[in-house]
Amino acid sequence: MAFKFVLFAAVVAVASAVAYHAPLGAYPAVAKVAAPLAYPAIAKVAAPLADYDANPHYSYSYAVADAVTGDNKSQQESRSGDVVTGSYSLVEPDGTRRIVEYNADPVNGFNAVVHREPLAVKAVAPIAKYAAPLAYPAVAKVAAPYAPYGYPGYGKAILG
Repeated sequence: MAFKFVLFAAVVAVASAVAYHAPLGAYPAVAKVAAPLAYPAIAKVAAPLADYDANPHYSYSYAVADAVTGDNKSQQESRSGDVVTGSYSLVEPDGTRRIVEYNADPVNGFNAVVHREPLAVKAVAPIAKYAAPLAYPAVAKVAAPYAPYGYPGYGKAILG
C-alpha cells in the first residue's frame, strides 16, 4: 500500500512538471522516490507470568500517634483469596474518633460499618478574666475665643 502511494506521488510530480511547461532543465525529468519504510515485525504477546498467585494472602497494619501535630490514626487489613477484612480509625476535627470496619468478597461486595465515639476531653482552665475597659482621660473644655477687631458677634462659642 505504501509503495503504491509513493509511486502515485512520483507520477503526480512528473505530471505537474510537464503540465507546467517549465523551461528545459528546470525540473528533473524523473522524480527521485525514497524507498518504502520497513517496519519491524510485531512481537507476539508474552505468556502469563509464572508467579501469578490465584489465592493471594497478605496482612498489614500501622498506627500513627503524633502529639505535636495531633495526628492520631491506625489501620489494619488482611486478605485471604478474594476475601478482604480490615478496619481503620482516625480523630476527626470535631474531637470524635471514627472507626470503620469493612469486609469485601465476590458474593457480598464491599460493606463497611462506621462507629463514632467521643474522646476523653481535658478540662481547660480559663485563660484570663476580661480586662476592664480602657479609661480615657476627660476632655478639657476649650475657652471661648476672643472677639478680634472689637467685633462682638465674631467668634462666639457655645459652651455647654
